This record gives sequence, structure tokens and C-alpha cells, in this order.
Amino acid sequence: MPKVTVVDVSGSQVGELELADAVFGITPNKAVLHDAVVMQQASLRSGTHDVKNRSEVRGGGKKPWKQKGTGRARAGSTRSPIWVGGGTVFGPTPRSYAYKLPKKVRRLAIKSALSTKVEEKDVVVLDALNLSAAKTKEMVQVLKNLGAEKKALVVTNKLEDDAVRAARNIPGVKLIAAEGVNVLDVLAHDKLIITTDAVSRVEEVFGQ
Repeated sequence: MPKVTVVDVSGSQVGELELADAVFGITPNKAVLHDAVVMQQASLRSGTHDVKNRSEVRGGGKKPWKQKGTGRARAGSTRSPIWVGGGTVFGPTPRSYAYKLPKKVRRLAIKSALSTKVEEKDVVVLDALNLSAAKTKEMVQVLKNLGAEKKALVVTNKLEDDAVRAARNIPGVKLIAAEGVNVLDVLAHDKLIITTDAVSRVEEVFGQ
């Protein structure tokens, strides 16, 4: 089992913790990680792109010339797709890009992401996220003590209002609950800061 140091908000060591092999100690599957990231990014797309087809373009109600006798091709509307200013054929319309991978694949991806962070020694286990005040400067100081001054993902068992208010204005820092751990967030941040009770919850949720 991977063993990590447990620290407090000042960065001082207060103990050690053995992480579950089934969640934090597997061999990362890079192909599954890629599939999971693409799935999440696809789900984040707004899909609001739209073009006007010939029924939506303004004008074109009158037949431009009579059907026969002019020597020109037949035309029923000046808003036909072959005309300048006409409608667009097969253009993008509003749609959802979201899709889902199988449950076992999603679980394997999360385990692979967490195990990658452990392998790279980018996991900081915190005994508890105790702030003296719900202020940004307090959270900034804690992150500095933990060596996570750049992009950091902070995972707690439950979201506390004080911690949320203290972290929300810090660029590159995201605070989530243990049940909301996902591949994209884990891989997108340089450091994973997780409390001991959040570790237990993650192992309970994803260790099945």
C-alpha cells in the first residue's frame, strides 16, 4: 500500500497514512484516462452553434421569374442554398455533445488519475482543513505552507462554507467534495490536497 505523510495546515508532519491499493496504487491506464478526459470535455461544450436554413432566412417568398420561357434555370426562391444570401444546408444546429462511458471504465479512470498523482508525489494529505477565518489570505497561507502555490485541487469530505469562501477567489484553486472527484479536475491541477476523512470517503466510493 502507498504510504504518505499527513500534515496540518502549517505544513508540519502529524502522522502517516496508508492509501488503499485498489484506489491509489493501481497501474494507470492511459487510454482510459484519455477517454474520460475527452468525455468530460465534450460534456462541457455548450452546443449552441446554429445556422439559418432556407426556411429561416428572411425574404425569398416570391418566385424570382416565371417557370418557363426565360432560358434560365428554374428557381422558386432567392433564398435557395445555391443563391448568395440563401440558407445554409447541413450547417451546425444546437445539440448536446454529452455522452457516457461505462461505469466500470469511469471508475478505472478515476483510480488511474489518483494513482498517477501518488506516483508523481503530487498528493498532499491534510489532517483537517481548519481556517481561523473565512478569508482568502488564510487559504493562500495554507497553500503556501503545503507547497501548492500554483494550481491546486482541494478535496474535503464535505464542503464547508468558510473554506468555499476562502478559496473561491484564488486563481487556479478549486475546492470540491470527495464524492465530486473527477478525472479532469485531478489531472488539470498540479497538486491534489485531500483531507484524511476525504481519503476514506474516496476509498469507500471508488474502491468497489
